Amino acid sequence: MKRLLVIAGVLVSLAAAHVVLAQNTEGVITYEVKVNLHRRIPPGQEARKAMIPEFRTTKQQLFFNAEESMYKPLIEDEEEPMSSGGMVIRMQQPNDELYINSGKTSIVSKREFMGKDYLIDDTLKISPWKLGTETKEIQGYACKMAYFTDETQPDRKLEVTAWYTDQLRPMLGPEQFGSLPGTVLAIDVNNGERVIVARKLEFKSLKKGDMKVPSSGQKVTNAEFRKIVDETMKQMGGSGGRMIIRD
Repeated sequence: MKRLLVIAGVLVSLAAAHVVLAQNTEGVITYEVKVNLHRRIPPGQEARKAMIPEFRTTKQQLFFNAEESMYKPLIEDEEEPMSSGGMVIRMQQPNDELYINSGKTSIVSKREFMGKDYLIDDTLKISPWKLGTETKEIQGYACKMAYFTDETQPDRKLEVTAWYTDQLRPMLGPEQFGSLPGTVLAIDVNNGERVIVARKLEFKSLKKGDMKVPSSGQKVTNAEFRKIVDETMKQMGGSGGRMIIRD
């Protein structure tokens, strides 16, 4: 019952936010994504920490209009390789794309794994957010806190904290965290394990290809994609992470 009340409260707030916002509904947000790679190494594999840096930072862009959004990597230049034990390790950012139409509550994602593209159709789900009382300023916008525990992962739960502003479009955010009554400008997963922060906001007319719905790749469900990843990782000895290792 508490969860239903939380979701109902979010939906009411969303409706109110739609009325308030009448401009600045098209543009792009650039996010910095910082991942603690050492915290993702399973127990018993501590030697791997010497082979990879502790943190990896990338950039993602969120293109948006009044109802649609497209989240994909920003490729500026190649990441510098890291040498270890006579090997060169290149951290390769997957060319994933996530298209969301909040009006039609639909999601289409293209996921790249082991050099192959997969296409996943899904419906927009509202996470069981709880609204906090803390506030902070991000990129000049007053942001409110929201949080929830994601227990859908097969092997662990994720504690997610979001900072969103109701001064911008509702139902907008990085990855699948755009189900709040405003625009999500920051996400913290598991207290620093993965942090996403908006570094730049631009309101401008989008180009024709910025909001192109992904259409290439093998069609699978979310469950099927997870199974493919899990089985491949087991065959590789449980060594997760998308890396290219060269002598």
